[in-house]
Amino acid sequence: MVDPLVSLILASASPRRHELLGRLKIPFRVHVAEVVEQDGRDRNPRELVAHNAALKADWVAERNPHAWVLGADTTVFVDDQVLNKPTDLAEARAMLKELSGRPHSVFTGLALRNRDQAFRLDQGVESRVFFRELTDAVISQYLAQVHTLDKAGGYAIQEHGELIVDHYEGSLSNIIGLPADETKQILTEVGLLT
Repeated sequence: MVDPLVSLILASASPRRHELLGRLKIPFRVHVAEVVEQDGRDRNPRELVAHNAALKADWVAERNPHAWVLGADTTVFVDDQVLNKPTDLAEARAMLKELSGRPHSVFTGLALRNRDQAFRLDQGVESRVFFRELTDAVISQYLAQVHTLDKAGGYAIQEHGELIVDHYEGSLSNIIGLPADETKQILTEVGLLT
């Protein structure tokens, strides 16, 4: 049974977002949005993640008008190309080769909604990740140790990131999938956190 006192809903199936939001010590439940997210390598990454985060939040808020609903979407961007989740290991390998030895951006869009209060907030966060030069052997080792098919860019910085990442700038939690400081700030502003 759903706890009626839980007024925050995470509109995401991502276990990483679930874990990161849980660290804020706020009660919430998950309601996965049944939407088709936009994709496309040639899309503007800021617009793409903003659209997808809003799409998820709006869908769940429509069905839960009394609740606060948080949607989020994350993607990787390099050379004017969006790198979303790879469809198979060959594509994951190609993505890692493309990122090898280079910096790239990780964008997350956040969307907070409350239909009863006619509240809409949209925010974007960017971090930079700098990859090591990756040999085929290192890529194979990484792919053998990390399930990458549900991760934008075909990697997870929090899982054996030392094999592939030299350093990063900005929010680590953003790179993982939910910028903790920004999320905490917006939830505090609406009174869900003190």
